[in-house]
Amino acid sequence: MKKLDSPLNTGEVALVGAGPGDASLLTFAAHKLISDCDVIVYDALVSDEILALADANAECICAGKRGGRPSTSQEDICATLVALAKQGKRVVRLKGGDPFVFGRGGEEMRALAAANIPFRIIPGITSGIAAPALAGIPVTDRTVNASLAFLTGHEASENSRMDWKALVKAFPVLVFYMGAKNLPQIATRLIDAGLNANTSIAIIHSAGTQDETCDTGTLSQAKSKTIIAKSPAIVVVGDVVDCRIDWRNKA
Repeated sequence: MKKLDSPLNTGEVALVGAGPGDASLLTFAAHKLISDCDVIVYDALVSDEILALADANAECICAGKRGGRPSTSQEDICATLVALAKQGKRVVRLKGGDPFVFGRGGEEMRALAAANIPFRIIPGITSGIAAPALAGIPVTDRTVNASLAFLTGHEASENSRMDWKALVKAFPVLVFYMGAKNLPQIATRLIDAGLNANTSIAIIHSAGTQDETCDTGTLSQAKSKTIIAKSPAIVVVGDVVDCRIDWRNKA
């Protein structure tokens, strides 16, 4: 079996996780492939610090997808990856966090496989774990929880596929990706499902970048928009928020 960090072959695509933003949190394989490829097709959440690692001769193509803003369709992104590979390019598809955690990496993998394009997968540190950790919040703590759920904030819409009452009953800690836009709706659904309105929440914005912030409060404050989330953000709900130690700002 080929090593993950071995050089890309002509016409090969690597689906690479860029982690939460800080280049020092890249995997060894991700760093090597980013610095030695012909083309990088990158998402909006990939930091400039990471893109700066690319070879000076590499072509960088933005294929960012941001909610509520003009963005490249997933079909076009998949078609671009296939077309570049068929041109004999060595392609890195660079995705924030991990490609397979709310990153549509599965769709891109299937498109490449259907076109008989050779590819490899380089996992990245997903923001649902990295953002709370960087903010000093353990997503699991022996004194609080033995389970947790990772969810997308888009599911707070009217067409939600989730059983919110079952969710609240089963999981003492909830981590929402893309939770900024629908935060009041998320809080409303959780309270309506039986979660205490005073349950602690943390909103971690731009984790792993110079713009990183962490605001804490309660579900009721989120519902009333007393605290507001700004995208991109990870939202943590549960008593683990009360375990927070702001380790990076300690003297």
